[in-house]
Amino acid sequence: MHERRKVEGIPTFREATATVFASHSKGWRNAKHNWQWLRSLEMFVFPKLGDKKVSEITGPQIHEVLSEIWLVKPETARRVRQRIGVVLDWAFSKGYRETEISMTSVTRGLPRQPKTTQHYAAMPYTDVAGFLIRLREKETMGRLALEFAIATAARSGEVRGAIWSEIDLAERLWTIPAERMKAAREHVVPLSDHACRIIARCESLRIVGGDIVFPGMKPRETMSDMTIVKVLRDMDEPYTPHGFRSAFRDWASETTDFPDRVVEAALAHAVKDKTEAAYRRGSLLEKRRDLMAEWCRFRTNNSPT
Repeated sequence: MHERRKVEGIPTFREATATVFASHSKGWRNAKHNWQWLRSLEMFVFPKLGDKKVSEITGPQIHEVLSEIWLVKPETARRVRQRIGVVLDWAFSKGYRETEISMTSVTRGLPRQPKTTQHYAAMPYTDVAGFLIRLREKETMGRLALEFAIATAARSGEVRGAIWSEIDLAERLWTIPAERMKAAREHVVPLSDHACRIIARCESLRIVGGDIVFPGMKPRETMSDMTIVKVLRDMDEPYTPHGFRSAFRDWASETTDFPDRVVEAALAHAVKDKTEAAYRRGSLLEKRRDLMAEWCRFRTNNSPT
């Protein structure tokens, strides 16, 4: 059978995933589960394995993919492991692989995951300005990415996946497409002076043909999630990248008069009413622009002297 499949053409992992998803999702009733199943593979597996033939994928390659999220996103990592297994099991059953891969063996050697779910450790917002001064003492792409995440209150994954076509410096906007957002809705981020300076610096470091704003070790590959985590660890900070979103939320709630809906829109949190469409245009976009400018001023004015 394997020889016959070779003649027919062996699919890539991306192509196999699409086939498996089309088949399995028919029996799933939860639309959110459908979206999360596919999205998790798009985010964490496709960048490294998406274009590889299913017959060529090895245990060590899967191990490498999982190692980047095993501790920082333990529940997601376990789900991704299971979903990779489903796709490769399908490939084996169809004759596209000569051997099965034991997912248990693949994850052997990865560190023990924490047993309890922990809240994101958030830096007090009063300490953010001083932290940024220390962050700028060295310049790495990981540090620039973390600084941009703080400036925009964006999720780490949204920042790491940013590409130049999403950035409009003339309009001072960053438009993140729906497929890259947790809520599967396009999100427009007003860029403050601080955020624009970071983008300008990244542009000066951009290689010819490079599409990723904050590239990883290889200029044309997305930065690893662990890169930003490592920045905080190297600075002996006990906080998480996501925790800076909490710091932003606390600052906005405790020190400003901006309405909750404006703050929630800045964080791209899903809402249940029909005002979501308005968050991306008109006065609410301008109010979010004012909010991000105020966040920029706060971090500047509260820097230690």
